[in-house]
Order: sequence, then structure tokens, then C-alpha cells
Amino acid sequence: MVDQIDDLEFGLNSFGDISTDAGRVMSDAETLRLLIEEAQLAEAVGLDVFSMGEHYREGMVDSATPVLLAAAAQATSSIHLGTSVTVLSTQDPVRLYQEFATVDGISGGRTQLVLGRASAIESFQLFGYDIADYEEIFEEKLDLFLRLMREDRVTWSGKYRSSLENVRLHPRMPDGGIPAWIGIGGSPDSVIRAARHGLPLMMAIIGGRPERFAGHAELYLRALSSFGRPELPIAQHSLGFVADTDEEAKNVHWKHWQPVVTQVSRERGFYPPTAERYAEEVDTGALYVGSPETVAQKIAGIVRANHLSRFDLKYDVLHLPRQAREHSIRLFGERVAPRVRELLAENPGDWHLTGRTPARIVKGGKAVHS
Repeated sequence: MVDQIDDLEFGLNSFGDISTDAGRVMSDAETLRLLIEEAQLAEAVGLDVFSMGEHYREGMVDSATPVLLAAAAQATSSIHLGTSVTVLSTQDPVRLYQEFATVDGISGGRTQLVLGRASAIESFQLFGYDIADYEEIFEEKLDLFLRLMREDRVTWSGKYRSSLENVRLHPRMPDGGIPAWIGIGGSPDSVIRAARHGLPLMMAIIGGRPERFAGHAELYLRALSSFGRPELPIAQHSLGFVADTDEEAKNVHWKHWQPVVTQVSRERGFYPPTAERYAEEVDTGALYVGSPETVAQKIAGIVRANHLSRFDLKYDVLHLPRQAREHSIRLFGERVAPRVRELLAENPGDWHLTGRTPARIVKGGKAVHS
């Protein structure tokens, strides 16, 4: 169990939310540079993964994720770099392969992806796709992208892009491709898809009791077995913020979280946030907000319940001050992650590591699978 606990991974996720500095809203360019600094900080405090999303809306600067990851690769040396989500439905799999093969080469084999269908759908109209094709287009593009990663040469035809005949792309990825996860928001069909394709599962849990996803984790493990595949990692992505005290964390986070969720509630037609519902999400729901001890206790509980091998904290929120972001990252890496490992060592329950994360390490200048 000690080795398994040591292998438990902790990551940070950013959606490129615009930050503030001394009360001044930072520019897009300043926030882009801040993200690279935060990737460096995540590495310095001992975190395992730093990921950035893909969004196309006001207040977010993560629309060109491979460019950001390439910059982060040059500014870091050991931390794994990935995507919080890559909206595969509106990407061209050939171009995506080339971009991430490039980033992976620059980073020395530290790159990975989370592939998703998108909960924010701005990219469909922006790139000329029909939202009615949401499900079918993702499955087709996933098939092509995985074949490009797993096969040396590819001949392929489909409905949503031109055919390929005996294509070999450059630059090359390592044999088998780079680590790629399937991101899900709650659909059992997506769980089965991940198992069928032999991909690790990333569960985006952003509201309600996170323990309700235990059934999805168990479904995934059963599906892997039924497809004759080995046990693979299960990870969770959730929102949160760490401060010195519970009161400080809740007060600071609520101030910036509330207007963002109010806007999203208008767009998507769900309940607007209230202080009471926020407190419930912090206490028993999917917000990991509080002091290092409070957040660590909550993460340890959900690692056991949801069979996790990795926990990612989405640490930024629109206009959250850069100083608060920095302090939260420091506390998460230096105090929360070690404390979670301590808690699991003291009381592992029936938790076990669900496979090893398919990350790679650099040996002798070459990237190899760990």
C-alpha cells in the first residue's frame, strides 16, 4: 500500500481564467504569462501534472492549448503537462496529432491529453460544426485519433473529414502514442466508451455529492474486465481553492465563484447560486474549498470512494487575484497532497490504486513508458 500511495497523483487544472493583480484586471497577455509561471510553481511544490483547458469565451485565454503547453514545457523540466479537456469533436485529429507530437517532443515526453465532447459548445459554431452531430462526430474522431497514435501508417475513411490513404504523420509520437484519457461528465455511455478503447477515465465532478460517481468508477472497472483489458487509472477533476483557514478560503472563493456560476446558470437554465447552496457544496458537494487539513480530509475520502489514482484541482476562477492563486497552489502542493497520502496510509480502507497512470519518464534523453 505504501508504494500505491506514493504513486497517487495530484494535478492542477486551469481554464485560463483572467486574473487580477492589486485590484487591476490583468490583460489576456499577462494572464497567459501567469499560466506559465503557475506551471513552474506547480513543479516547484511537487505536484505531478499541470493541465490547461480549451475554451472559446470571454474571460478565458486557453484557446490555443498546445502553444501554452509548449511554452510551459520550456519553462519546466519534470512535471507532466496536459489538457484539462481537448474538445476532440471540433478538432481535426490529424492536426491534433501533429500539435501534440510536437509538444511531446519539446517536453521530453511529458505530455498527455484528456479528450472530451465539450460541456461548453462555443467551438461548434466557431469552427462550423453542427451540434446535432455531437455524439457521432466524437466517436468518429476518437477512432481516427487513436489509430493515428497507435498505428505506424493509417488508411481511413469517415463522414466528417476527407479520407486518408497510407498516411504516416510527422513529427512522430512515441510508439503507442502519448497518454490520453477520456473525460466524462456523468454519462454511462462515455464510461463504456473509455473502457472499450482502453483509455483511462477522467471524471469531471463539478456539482453535487462526488460519491455518486462511485457507480461510474465501478462500471468502468467491470467494463474493462468484460473487454479483456487490464485495470486502468481513474481520476477526478473538481473545483476548489485552498487558503490558511476555512473561513478565508470560503470568503475569497465565493466572491469570485458566485458571479461566474450566476452567468452560467442564466446560459444553461439551472438554479442560480446562493450562499446556502454554496456552503452545501463546500461541506458535502464537489467544491474542495478550505484550509489544507479540510481539503486533504475531503480528498482522501473521495479517493477511497471513487477508486482514484489521481486528483486534479481546478484552481483558477475569473478575477481571482494572482496572489491568492499562488498561495492556493503552494498549499495544495506542499501541504494538501502530502497530508492526503498520510491519511490514506493511516486508514486506507478498501482503496487501492486503479492501475498506474500511463505517464512517461525521461531516461537517458529518451521518453519511455513508466
